[in-house]
Amino acid sequence: MPSLYEHAGGEAALHRLEQVFYDSVLADPLLQPLFGSGRPEHVDHLTAFTAESFGGPDRFTRELGFAHLIDVHRGLRISDEQRDRFIGLYLAALDTAGMPTDEPFRQAVREHVEFGARVAQQNSHASTDAELNPLREVPRWTWPGDPAG
Repeated sequence: MPSLYEHAGGEAALHRLEQVFYDSVLADPLLQPLFGSGRPEHVDHLTAFTAESFGGPDRFTRELGFAHLIDVHRGLRISDEQRDRFIGLYLAALDTAGMPTDEPFRQAVREHVEFGARVAQQNSHASTDAELNPLREVPRWTWPGDPAG
């Protein structure tokens, strides 16, 4: 069975997904304040993170590092409603971007996004390092049958 990265269609497919998703959060009145007017490099960063999480190249870790992810979320004070909207828009972007529709893939992506959104929310409220989520590296997300799982 292929990795999630391979099943998703690799870098180009994930970039398409992240672009669709990013466009949706920038247009969403609840999430836009967290993202501001947007940054051109953000889609590339999202793509690198998702690709690495799904078993693709480790470019996010090499070029940015996980500390970058912690830093960009600190102080945002993400609400439950914003977290839930983020998850909903990401899952909707799967369809718009033409990602695979099989249930094992969709379930793995759903779990990945829900987990990541909880980590980001926790880090967004941390006023000290001790309050941060203990995760300090890009998680390798697998699914049933993945040789790395």
